[in-house]
Amino acid sequence: MSIAIESVVMLAVLGAAALGISWVGWDWIPGWLAENAWWIPVLYGVYAAAKTAIAPRWRYRVHRWEITADMIYTRVGWLNRAWQLVPVSRIQTVDHTQGWLERMFRVATLEVQTASHAGSSTIEGLDADEARRISEELAVRAGELRDDAT
Repeated sequence: MSIAIESVVMLAVLGAAALGISWVGWDWIPGWLAENAWWIPVLYGVYAAAKTAIAPRWRYRVHRWEITADMIYTRVGWLNRAWQLVPVSRIQTVDHTQGWLERMFRVATLEVQTASHAGSSTIEGLDADEARRISEELAVRAGELRDDAT
């Protein structure tokens, strides 16, 4: 839901900017572009409407995550898929964050970081209370399972 709201907000901001530019009529803009500048907000509006309608549904279908007793599994990607398995014993930090739109819809992002070159594993769109609970559980579990392997 927050993806759709972000798209609508960006549509409003960028659409207003493009519309303002199309009305200014600067002399340095080529004549054919100045005459057809009204197409800029129209094209962007079509793009933003399609993104608002399609992106959340597509994202829901392709993004997955699972947390087991000793492993965190995430799958992300639209065209190129990335699967990531993170052993709980290798976790260094567990962060949960909320942007202003996430707070509005009571969802959060959970980021699990390791020392791996692959970086971190991110789970977006979790219920805020669930993200807090999972981050606390993972921190405790990581402390219990931590080994001395390098």
